[in-house]
Amino acid sequence: MKKFLILLLILTIAPIIGGLYGILHDQLTYTISPEYYTKFKFYQFGLMDDVGNAAIIPNPRIGVSAVGFMATWWMGIPIGLILGLVGLVHKSSKQMFRAAIGSIIVTVIVAFVTGLLGLAYGKLYLANTGVSWWLPDNLIDTKNFIAVGSMHNFSYLGGLTGVIAGTIYSVRQKRKFENENNN
Repeated sequence: MKKFLILLLILTIAPIIGGLYGILHDQLTYTISPEYYTKFKFYQFGLMDDVGNAAIIPNPRIGVSAVGFMATWWMGIPIGLILGLVGLVHKSSKQMFRAAIGSIIVTVIVAFVTGLLGLAYGKLYLANTGVSWWLPDNLIDTKNFIAVGSMHNFSYLGGLTGVIAGTIYSVRQKRKFENENNN
C-alpha cells in the first residue's frame, strides 16, 4: 500500500518538476532568441493574437514561463509513470521514493545536457546550412532562432534518453541498497 502511495506521489511530483524544467529551459532560450517566442511560441500557445497583440502577456518573461510550463509539464506524466513503476522493484517505500526522485533528477540532467548539445549543433551547423522547418519571414536573428529551435527539439530527445538513464540509475540503486543491507 505504501509503495502505491509513493507511486501516486511521484506521479504528482514529476509533472511539477517537468513544468519547472520547462520554465528554466525557456528562460535560457529566450535570452538567446527572444524572436523564437515573440514570432513563434507565443502564437503557438495562444498568448498573442494574429496581429501581434500580447494582451495576455504583461511581461515577456512571464509569457516565456507560461510557454515553458505548458510545453513540458505533461512530459512529467509518462516520465513519472515509467520511473515510478521501475521504482516498485525496491524493497521499501522509502528506498523507492529516494530512487525515483534520483531517477527524475538524472532524467532532467540528461535532458538539459542533450538540449545544450542541440543548441551547439544548431548554432554551429544548422544555422549555417539552413533548416527545412518553418521560419518566420521577418526574422532579424535567424541563426539564434534556429539554434534555439534545435535545442528545443534535442531536449525532447533528451527526455527519452533521460528516462533510460533514470531507469538504469534506479536499478543500480536497488543493487546498492541490497549491498548495504547485506553488509
